Amino acid sequence: MHRRTFLASASAAAFVAALRAAAPTQRAPRILLRSSWQVVNIGDIAHTPGVLALIEKQLPTAEVRLWASGDLSEEVIAMEHRRFPKLKIIKGTLRADGTASNPALADALAWTDFLLHGSGPSLVAAKDVAAFAKHIRKPYGVYGITHGTNPPTAEERTVFDGARFVFFRDERSLALARSQELKSPLLDFAPDGAFACDLRNDSAADAFLAAHRLEPGQFLCCIPKLRRTPYWLIRNTPKDEKIHARNELMKAADHAPLLEAIHAVVRETKLKILLCPEDKTQMAVGKEQLYDPLPADIKSRVVWRENFWLTDEALSTYRRSAGLFGHEQHSPIMCIGAGIPAIVCRWAEQTTKGDMWRTIGLGDWLFDMDVDADKKKVAPAVLAMAKAPAAARAQAEKARALVEGYQRATMAVLARQLG
Repeated sequence: MHRRTFLASASAAAFVAALRAAAPTQRAPRILLRSSWQVVNIGDIAHTPGVLALIEKQLPTAEVRLWASGDLSEEVIAMEHRRFPKLKIIKGTLRADGTASNPALADALAWTDFLLHGSGPSLVAAKDVAAFAKHIRKPYGVYGITHGTNPPTAEERTVFDGARFVFFRDERSLALARSQELKSPLLDFAPDGAFACDLRNDSAADAFLAAHRLEPGQFLCCIPKLRRTPYWLIRNTPKDEKIHARNELMKAADHAPLLEAIHAVVRETKLKILLCPEDKTQMAVGKEQLYDPLPADIKSRVVWRENFWLTDEALSTYRRSAGLFGHEQHSPIMCIGAGIPAIVCRWAEQTTKGDMWRTIGLGDWLFDMDVDADKKKVAPAVLAMAKAPAAARAQAEKARALVEGYQRATMAVLARQLG
């Protein structure tokens, strides 16, 4: 079914209503969410609480456990438990022979009615889900991923073909999947789970703003980024000289449009700029490429955040801003989910996830840094956002409403499987 046809269907809300009206004596449906890919990036963290919040809102009778990847840290677990205090978190792997690597995971696999692979840059847990499909033989689905493998790997095809539904977070991924004639009965679009992330740490955000003389509504957030994340700086992995060389070659040209936008905003408005990170490598990038080159009169109204933060503090800060611009995608996603204007600048090295901005009506806020004409449009777009905050907010809210429509419809598909 085409997604626009599905969204127009009155049956979508009926599936959710049926779950909500279930008899009190009926056992609650059980969902095992396979998610949590890494914790060095606040956007990757946001996938998980976003999908958890969606399930909580749209399927309130359902019980959920989180099957997380091994590097989920105690700090992030504590943050998630502040928002979801009853959440049970399991780690481990499902071996090719169908045995779980620990008793907690074995119990969760026996407990669940449905396995849901959460949002991510790809079918991240293909190996686990393929083993689940072969040995556990319970229904499963995939929610809000990017797909770029052509042809799909054997594990990916196994998962896609056996899934009750596969939702892709961008139209280009969906088009590729359809061209591959995958056998899932429903291939369609769903917003990235991070749109629904509602984590908050207002006290930390307020303290930071007060310490740096940033007033709510009187600053824009800006996020720098290299072409490819230099993970060797934050993980015990070898340095990739090819990636490093590409980053060094492109970093000045890539950040020039952001510098131009910072100059324009500071000189033509009363707003300040907060340089902030989405991953743990970006504080240094922001200082080198955006903060240090500024003349004194501009620098006096620019704040460089030198420490990393978690998703809850970041989102509380974004909510207090007049908007966001930069080279990342998930901070803009969280902004739009909160009705905050957000401009995305991207390039070839990133996945096709940026295409979702067009799907939700924000094509005017999406710029390709490999196209000279687009690079020239960044500063004017940021300045327009700064000078007309009410219009920018209205545009963000319109996109947010569209996203929420997709969320209701796609969660109704999950509700039907549980029902």
